[in-house]
Amino acid sequence: MRYVRWFALWAALLGSAPALAGLAEVTVIDRDTGASLAPHYFHGEYWIAGRPGARYAIEIRNRDTGRVLAVTSVDGVNVVTGETAGWSQNGYVLSAGQQYQITGWRKSDVEVAAFTFTALPESYAALTGRPANVGVIGVALFRERPPPVVSIEESESRRQAASPDAAAAARPEPASPDAAGAARAQRSAPDAAAAFRAEPSSPAPLPADPSLKSQRDLGTGHGPREYSYVNHTEFTRMQDQPNEVIRIRYDSLERLVAMGIVRRPHVRPVGADPFPASASQYVPDPPG
Repeated sequence: MRYVRWFALWAALLGSAPALAGLAEVTVIDRDTGASLAPHYFHGEYWIAGRPGARYAIEIRNRDTGRVLAVTSVDGVNVVTGETAGWSQNGYVLSAGQQYQITGWRKSDVEVAAFTFTALPESYAALTGRPANVGVIGVALFRERPPPVVSIEESESRRQAASPDAAAAARPEPASPDAAGAARAQRSAPDAAAAFRAEPSSPAPLPADPSLKSQRDLGTGHGPREYSYVNHTEFTRMQDQPNEVIRIRYDSLERLVAMGIVRRPHVRPVGADPFPASASQYVPDPPG
């Protein structure tokens, strides 16, 4: 597949890009250039132009005063579990003000397979038989249910009634590595403090949007393995439905221009000279 590049337009697209913000700010970053991809609003949706072959990250910053759970999908696939995406599945938990870059499909507590913009047939979703939702990034955000207020008398009564065995059974199993491994992870990847919670999933897929499916250029590939440390945490959602869903569509620049989302740039051909005879100052002699 041949991709057309318009270098003048890329300079604008890869400049300072406003984040899509609500409970959290969501920005898509070209990891090879470090630039944020500017969103283009078109018919009620935000679109970004992906660069074929580039690695990218989904950067999420919690703007709320409490913790939020960000259940994140790419091409209709949950980025943590690889399941067809549903709101009730695993996600990343961010503390108030915390920022985290999701750089790939999670393979373990310490490793991801990098997100890469690739041809649609080579996307992870297409290779696993799920091409219907290729070209969309989704972040479903949940607020945390505050713990119940317990009086001193109730707390003392519950403490006396609880047995040691019951308390041990209720304690979550730790999923973090040893202290030395955690310290190494913190030094090499400070954003990796964001953790995902282990929670049973139920089928509740995000709405599909099959428009332009047959004409799409780009999907997200299953790239090289990279180090990315997380641990597990407990999180109780305030409600079953997300408090907010942020949706970002993407495709190649060529397709966005063809759909009228991005205006075709006016590029002067390389080597063209508006005054090709400027070197001559006077009328030359006639031949012979």
